[in-house]
Amino acid sequence: MDKYDIEKLRSLPCEGVAQRLGLTVKHHKALCPFHNDHTPSLTFKKNKYKCWSCGERGDSISLVEKVLGKDFLDACRWLADEHNVIISSFGEQDDPCGQQKPFDASRYERFFERPWLSPEARKFLFEERRIDPRVVRWCRLTSWKDRDGVPWLEIPYFNREGKLIGIQNRNLIKGATPRFRFPQGGGSISLYNQPVLNMLHPNDTLYICEGASDTWSMLSAGYKAIAIPSATLLTKKDVELLQTLGSELSVRFEMWPDNDAPGERLFLQLQKVLPSLVHHQLPPGCKDFSEYYLTKIT
Repeated sequence: MDKYDIEKLRSLPCEGVAQRLGLTVKHHKALCPFHNDHTPSLTFKKNKYKCWSCGERGDSISLVEKVLGKDFLDACRWLADEHNVIISSFGEQDDPCGQQKPFDASRYERFFERPWLSPEARKFLFEERRIDPRVVRWCRLTSWKDRDGVPWLEIPYFNREGKLIGIQNRNLIKGATPRFRFPQGGGSISLYNQPVLNMLHPNDTLYICEGASDTWSMLSAGYKAIAIPSATLLTKKDVELLQTLGSELSVRFEMWPDNDAPGERLFLQLQKVLPSLVHHQLPPGCKDFSEYYLTKIT
């Protein structure tokens, strides 16, 4: 993990991280978890937190360290896992001189030429998530097991030209940690399912999802969709690409944000760069579009 990975995690909205840690944030304030607080004294400003009573202060990473009692690397792992942020592996990517090895697409491309799905992957995709097999083929999902026998779903990220630019591995054991693993630095990843952008026509609708699994559900429901890990991690190039689609093709952007405060926060952040972004409200009881999709097909 290099300094750029650390900056990615530090750029995550501190208030959103606090909410994922179980804190109730209202008007940029919360009860301080570091002392017996009865009146909200923990404040959030400029993506930092500070308690005006006990003096605790810091950023998103230190908040996780202190609330969960984790060391720095474990806090980074937790943040990356919870926010679906692609970062390099911890320690295994560095050479003796301390330089991070670049993502080697040629090392992995062959795995996606003839995808293979283990029984665990088939159960996850087709029984639990009810994903259309055509979507699985389109996304070129494959699977593997590590030396400990842990089953993983391997998710490739391709750019608009169809070039492999990164990989995300998802643990298929429920409740297991880490939930995600990113080999060889994970590559350059922000927008998932970029090849679908080549299929857009004038006045089409493009749905923006919060993760790959919501994208599979959206595609299975017959919609064109991409996913982003976080609005704060969108590159200038990604923003310009989406804005160009909106202006030149009159593409309509829509979103079903997760049914929680971080999901709403993501929508508001995206709306700043895509002012025409349309909000859809999930029904009560559905935490994300994947759950909503399951209610519509069963």
